[in-house]
Amino acid sequence: MKLAVLAVLSLLAAGCGAGPSSNPTTTASPPSQSADTPPPLVPAMPLPEGAVDKAVAKLDGLAEELMTSSRIPGMAVAVVHGGKTVYAKGFGKKDLTRPDGSENAVGPDTVFQLASVSKSLSASVVAHEVGVKTVDWNTPIVSKLPWFALADPAVTSMVSIGDMMSHRSGLPDHAGDLLEDLGDDRRQVLEKLRDYPLDPFRISYAYTNFGFTAGAEATAAAATRPWEDLASDVLFRPLGMTTASYRFADYARRPDRAIGHIRIDGTYRPQFVRDADAQAPAGGASASVTDMTHWLAMVLGNGTYEGRQVVDPAALLPALTPQSVSSPATEPAMRTGFYGFGFNVGTTSAARTELSHSGAFELGAGTNVLILPSADVAIVALTNATPTGVPETLTAEFADLVQFGEIRQDWRSLYAKAFEKIDAPTGSLSGKQPPADPAPPAPLASYLGTYRNDFWGPAIVTEGDGVLKLRIGANLDVPLRHWDGNTFAYDFITENAPPGTVASATFDGPRLTLDYYNAEGKGVFTR
Repeated sequence: MKLAVLAVLSLLAAGCGAGPSSNPTTTASPPSQSADTPPPLVPAMPLPEGAVDKAVAKLDGLAEELMTSSRIPGMAVAVVHGGKTVYAKGFGKKDLTRPDGSENAVGPDTVFQLASVSKSLSASVVAHEVGVKTVDWNTPIVSKLPWFALADPAVTSMVSIGDMMSHRSGLPDHAGDLLEDLGDDRRQVLEKLRDYPLDPFRISYAYTNFGFTAGAEATAAAATRPWEDLASDVLFRPLGMTTASYRFADYARRPDRAIGHIRIDGTYRPQFVRDADAQAPAGGASASVTDMTHWLAMVLGNGTYEGRQVVDPAALLPALTPQSVSSPATEPAMRTGFYGFGFNVGTTSAARTELSHSGAFELGAGTNVLILPSADVAIVALTNATPTGVPETLTAEFADLVQFGEIRQDWRSLYAKAFEKIDAPTGSLSGKQPPADPAPPAPLASYLGTYRNDFWGPAIVTEGDGVLKLRIGANLDVPLRHWDGNTFAYDFITENAPPGTVASATFDGPRLTLDYYNAEGKGVFTR
């Protein structure tokens, strides 16, 4: 799903908070303290008495209110404090098409798709490999994936694992996502990243699932294991995360899993299946909130879980600290938003560092994690519905309660407005009415054939029962309805095309232009 607003969402959660440092290092260590050196971690204001306990006590009511007002199918929530899980609970249903009852009730062990919260887990996996010297955050991608390239040979030689995992490679926003929608696999998409134009290297920010995936793939190559196995070996098994996986097939066979629901005309339904294996390190993980608490405890424990070091704290620290500016301030008093490696990094209105990440599948997942290290508390909220800001609202309200003892912002309205933008239909004909008196088309037979495009693959136009059909890749197969003259319309729903999307197909002799695929000028197909 289009998540360019993730940085904005992080900014909201931090109360205008979350941007880069140059040359990330793997040898960073906490500042030393002595009797005549003040502690480096001095909060601007103390937490209210019993802050976490009181905030946790209100979670049931907050979650139930959000479930009622949003009408989403299900949600699971958990909180870690002091190294322990102090709250874990499920709400609603796994599948709205199944009858009510305990078998269909969401619980703390129900497995959800994590969407882009997967990135924070992936950063932990890479941090482990940095700690054992398999790679460094500065390791060039091509040193581990010799076939990889970007449009600029100079950038290709320099772009590192850290560059990719902090979204500062210069690739355009969400590069590769539409290729995944069409059915391209991971290697196919990564190889086509070389065809995208680049923004300035290391000084521009654009959120890219497949750029992030390239960093993870380079790490896996260095470790000589598939990414999915590497993550299980160095993170999931050591943390006892028995339901966690980066394979869609594992999620699909869990008996206790929440099914994704898309929102169409205000109603949620389990109409589509989101298989994110192609971008697994960036969005393909799944887990229960119970398992997520193990990981959150490790992050809060600076790489340690139940007395065992799982990740080297010096290798983990760069992931949790600013590496790129994701949300530049628009006025002097505003806090800037940052991205680490797989984490949004911001400053709350209480002057506390906040780590967070959202995840969103248009086809049916909305997730969020929020960590306040100075309060030693973290919360995770997972839902099985088209994102509308519900998990972000809950975690932001909880963070307010922890820091101030009260909810200080109308987070529900702020997040609802932010998510309206990413849930808006796309395509040049969306929301438009056909001409009242359209020019007639040419004979349908004149449009038939295979139209070549080296980037997207061939577009095949056929005719049946007097209707044209368009097929591209493995996943797009839609009828074309006449619009005006040689222009036809087609509507479709994919992870990146929300309900209501209507795109145009314009024929001009041997040329077919598809506006939806023409953002970088690559949407012309030739017969």
